[in-house]
Amino acid sequence: MSERNTFSPFWHRVRALKPRLRPHVQITRQGYLGRRWYVVQDPSSNGFYRLNPVAHEMVALLDGSRTVDEAWQLGLTRHGDEALTQNDVITVLSQLYGANLLQADIAPEAEQLLSRGNDRRKKKFIGQAIGLMYFRIPLFNPNSILAAIEPVLRPLLNRFGFFAWLALVIAALVALTPHWRTLVTGFDSAIAPANWPVLLVSYVLLKLWHETGHGVICKRFGGQVPVFGAMMLVLVPSPYVDASASWSFRSKWQRMAVGAGGMMFELFVAAIAAFVWLGTKDNPGLAHQVAYNIMLTSGISTVVFNANPLMKFDGYYILSDLIEVPNLMQRSMNMLKFLCQKHIYRVENPQSPTTRPGEALILIAYGIGALIYRVVIFLSITMYILGKMFALGVFLAIWTTAMWFLLPIGQWVHWLATHQSLSHFRTRAIATSLALVAAGVLLIGVIPRPDYRRATGVVNADMQSRLFSANNGTIAKIHVANGAHVKQGDPLVTLEAPELLTSLEYAKAQLREAKLRQSQAMMQAPAAEQAAAEYANMIDKQIAYMSELVSKLVITAPHDGTAVFAEGARDIGRFISEGTPLVEVIDERTLRVAAVLPQAEADWIASMSSDKYTVEARRISIVDHVMTLTPTQLPRSASTTIPHSALTYAGGGTIENDPKAQSQQLDTVAKRPIFTAAFIPKLPKDATDEARAQALADLGPTGERIKLRFELPSKPLLAQWLDRLDKALQGRAKI
Repeated sequence: MSERNTFSPFWHRVRALKPRLRPHVQITRQGYLGRRWYVVQDPSSNGFYRLNPVAHEMVALLDGSRTVDEAWQLGLTRHGDEALTQNDVITVLSQLYGANLLQADIAPEAEQLLSRGNDRRKKKFIGQAIGLMYFRIPLFNPNSILAAIEPVLRPLLNRFGFFAWLALVIAALVALTPHWRTLVTGFDSAIAPANWPVLLVSYVLLKLWHETGHGVICKRFGGQVPVFGAMMLVLVPSPYVDASASWSFRSKWQRMAVGAGGMMFELFVAAIAAFVWLGTKDNPGLAHQVAYNIMLTSGISTVVFNANPLMKFDGYYILSDLIEVPNLMQRSMNMLKFLCQKHIYRVENPQSPTTRPGEALILIAYGIGALIYRVVIFLSITMYILGKMFALGVFLAIWTTAMWFLLPIGQWVHWLATHQSLSHFRTRAIATSLALVAAGVLLIGVIPRPDYRRATGVVNADMQSRLFSANNGTIAKIHVANGAHVKQGDPLVTLEAPELLTSLEYAKAQLREAKLRQSQAMMQAPAAEQAAAEYANMIDKQIAYMSELVSKLVITAPHDGTAVFAEGARDIGRFISEGTPLVEVIDERTLRVAAVLPQAEADWIASMSSDKYTVEARRISIVDHVMTLTPTQLPRSASTTIPHSALTYAGGGTIENDPKAQSQQLDTVAKRPIFTAAFIPKLPKDATDEARAQALADLGPTGERIKLRFELPSKPLLAQWLDRLDKALQGRAKI
């Protein structure tokens, strides 16, 4: 452990003070990782502060008659090296004073010291400004309402109620699993403007029930809920309650139950909505849509916000209690600052937020993860809002960038310029900072780096024909083996259709009779001769049509290639209905990879010469085999035609089908326009026919997905990111 400065130059300002905790303050003992902690709570303001045993003893000694210096001297006598330093004492006093937990007759100079950085209104305003995407407005005290609800729900708030809830949620998930594809395809219709009023009302009511869960369980364990308010979560109104009284609960399981209570209440309603949605899918109406809205809002809000521990919502507090690391977010940020001060700026005796190696690793991992997630969620939400409301999205992007990124940079600069720990080597610290900035600029803004783009493709062939049955019939004969090479005109499958043959013979007999009647009418009644001729002509056309169907009972290869039979198409005697796919004939000499590209990626590949980039490909089934490809067809215009169903959601790909086309059994129509480019193996000009054939065979069978990676000319990372941002904004900005 690093050496700590025992004395502080500001000690004279507080040494003679005789503070004490306010009379109504409550103290609760808690355990974290086998260590004892004390939570100091002010029930009137719902202010909290956590103390370790040494700090708690120090505060306990401050009874209004003993000075700060006397209490500190007693601590030194009792704890030696483990005692609080003068700086530690000042920090504890200032935190308690800032949380309105401490009272004393404080001189102006001490007031200035203890209040430095702890003005509650200022901190609250800054917090609201930084969290513009989810700021809070308190409304009223819901304690009496929750006190009336809690006895009604008390019989369910126990272990048996938990297991019943768990069984219901699992049953709903199992019931929804076969309908996952329908759930996914219904997302766009759910967020369509026509559904916004219903979606908003469903969301607000569901979140009201969610917050009721927090409040009721908090009341169940004896806590108070003093505030009900509205939180603007990404500009969407959402209720909230202040259940922070649970922080003083001794049992971590009770604290976790309060944190999870909202999600449990919400998922209970979502599970019931799942069964309603399944029960009304044959007759969709308002109930069906409302049930979908409930499942949608529960899923998105729970996964992205509530359950995610990387933001200070329910999941964060549950994780903090589960791993028994209090103040996880603040201490993890302090841990990262400590590492920077110690290893980059080499500050003398920086204060670490923990002395335990295991806890230090948790704080480091969490701090890095939270920073990364903050950037990801910022970009995701901003891009979504830009696509819906461009002007508002720009405002939020600028504001959040300033609060989340520029403000910390300003605090960093202020720390460099004024912090007393740098007083002896401030020039070195500034030089180090400038070197870091220069290194960052060089790394992302100057030094070229490989520019990789990715796409997904599928193996198909230019000469690829799918053959269908032209009439109902049964499979009578298979002429070739599956995978056999065939030539144009070779018979593949012969079908039997006795009813068709019988109908053909009957039609021929009808034709002979019609011609006989035509001859008789010509001799006896010339006026009837024309009608008889028209009837004979109609029968003759029927015979021609049926003869064509009979000829199609023998299915032949339209060109040279390999015959690949459909499932069940080789079962002799199997009944085949009209339009059933039977066999594909694939010319392996024309195999290629059809890659699907979004509009942003189609721009550069259409405008850049193929000798300026390379294409590497890997088969899904053989990921360690790398192939080099070259383009043969560049995207010319957007289309909704998907090269193969293997690229769709149902086939394991990433392209969403058009729901309207799916209802008509068309599974290769995309919901949004796509661009398709074709690639073949790259070979030297003098490659032999055997080498070309082997390279095509290495692509795999038709229908196999291929992952492609394009390596473009190198350029700095900043240029790559700006280019990707520009491409991502294309088509999203709606002014």
